[in-house]
Amino acid sequence: MSDLLLLNGHLHTQDPSCPRATAVAIRAGRFWTVGSDDEIRALASPDAQVIDLEHRLVLPGLTDAHFHYYDWALERRRLPLANTSSLSDLRQRVAQKVSETPPGHWVLGQGWNETRWPEQRIPTRADLDDIAPAHPIILWRSDMHLAVVNSQALQKAGITSDTPDPPAGVIDRDTSGQPTGVLRELAINLVRAVIPPPSEDETVEALRDGFAFLHSLGLTGVHDYRIMGGADGPPAFRAYQRLQAAGELALRLWMHIPGERLDEAIALGLRTGLGDNYLRVGHAKLFSDGSQGARTAWMLEPYEDTGHCGMPLTPMDEIAKKLHRAHRAGIAVAIHAIGDRANRELLNVFEQLHPPAGFEPAGGSGAPPVAPHRIEHVQMIRPEDVTRLGRLGIVASVQPIHVLDDIPMIERSVGPRGRFAYPFRDILEAGVTLAFGSDCPVADPNPLLGIHAAVTRQRRDGTPPGGWYPAQRLTVAEAVWSFTMGPAIASGQQSQLGSITPGKLADLVILDRDIFSIEPMEIAQAQVVMTIFDGRVVYQHR
Repeated sequence: MSDLLLLNGHLHTQDPSCPRATAVAIRAGRFWTVGSDDEIRALASPDAQVIDLEHRLVLPGLTDAHFHYYDWALERRRLPLANTSSLSDLRQRVAQKVSETPPGHWVLGQGWNETRWPEQRIPTRADLDDIAPAHPIILWRSDMHLAVVNSQALQKAGITSDTPDPPAGVIDRDTSGQPTGVLRELAINLVRAVIPPPSEDETVEALRDGFAFLHSLGLTGVHDYRIMGGADGPPAFRAYQRLQAAGELALRLWMHIPGERLDEAIALGLRTGLGDNYLRVGHAKLFSDGSQGARTAWMLEPYEDTGHCGMPLTPMDEIAKKLHRAHRAGIAVAIHAIGDRANRELLNVFEQLHPPAGFEPAGGSGAPPVAPHRIEHVQMIRPEDVTRLGRLGIVASVQPIHVLDDIPMIERSVGPRGRFAYPFRDILEAGVTLAFGSDCPVADPNPLLGIHAAVTRQRRDGTPPGGWYPAQRLTVAEAVWSFTMGPAIASGQQSQLGSITPGKLADLVILDRDIFSIEPMEIAQAQVVMTIFDGRVVYQHR
């Protein structure tokens, strides 16, 4: 492999020993030397490839720390509903898809959000039955914690008025006790279980097809999360390993274990970090509550529009036992927590098992995980609990792009308690490591949109003026760090990833403008000019 030299740039390295540079030399897939143009040009071998950066901004490769890659890749082949403007618009799109689908075959869609519609209501089977009398349909809400199905799908899943709510799930019913077609949390799995899965070849093809698109966004790594129930874990892992064996795995994948498979992972002797520079075993994923959009996030005080406090999905004593077992086995744990009560209860668990002075595994056996434990989302959290989060050394894996999507939902559901939502500045100042992600396909995977959201807390049209709870805004440097070094620390790979440092893996992204100097609102318009992964150009804007 010939050397690659990048000259005449503006490198924001994230390396404190050399924070700014104009050039970098890459050899054998790693950063070799960082410095001035003259220093790097002097290293050029006869066959070296030289790229003129034309004074553009260069960042380390960006990593999305919370991405449902398997689901997103398959969903790209399904019916996209994220930009539906109304219930009528959704019905029209579903009807069109039905007309193109043979009778009896499933119609799968994802991404609708009723808070963006004038009707402001969740669809039911009554909205789908007339347009699809001969097709089973399931349409996931944007947060994937709620889905609506038609009567054909209910029939295939055997869901009737006599079907009890499954553990950690809710089947919505009308006044006569009949299912409405709305399924919340793990009730969705009753329908998922009867949907024919894609073949392994189809899965491999879908996963492969997604790499180029993510490269166009500057992403060189993702932390891939399992959906509730964990059924996607084995097929995803098999497909990733096939791509890896074929030399086609063009992302750094931190592959999380479904919490339901924790005991099996421990029995097999798996540990967090097992793998190579392309595919590693990550955290075990657990769920403490649901989502605020579905009103299943577990709150300290009732929702203003429903009068209830949401629900825990997993008893805290069970989470405590799993955390304890995982830590002893060298497996780090990532726990989903949206509501302020869910976050408080989790911190109580971490305080019992992980005191600030550090704790040894029970019996003193085994080494601790190579990566820190983390809480996913940390969406609603009270100030006193933010302080505890910092004291305990737990990573906060958060998704800034959700701020802009959730403003109307949060204000309607909790009113002035919205001041406790997405408190990024408070979390950072408490000494917590922030790892940014998108939660894709729940939200757009473009990390530049996430940086824009964290820095402005304003939609791209400038609303709300001054930003939503603007005291919680971050600087551009802090937001970029949270898409680079933050995910590296969260996966215990800070010695290999996250900065343009000699010896680290050579992943970087080149932008069309300097997001550190432009107006913050312009960050959302920034584009990727080039992405380099493993020391080779994998994307170049034409």
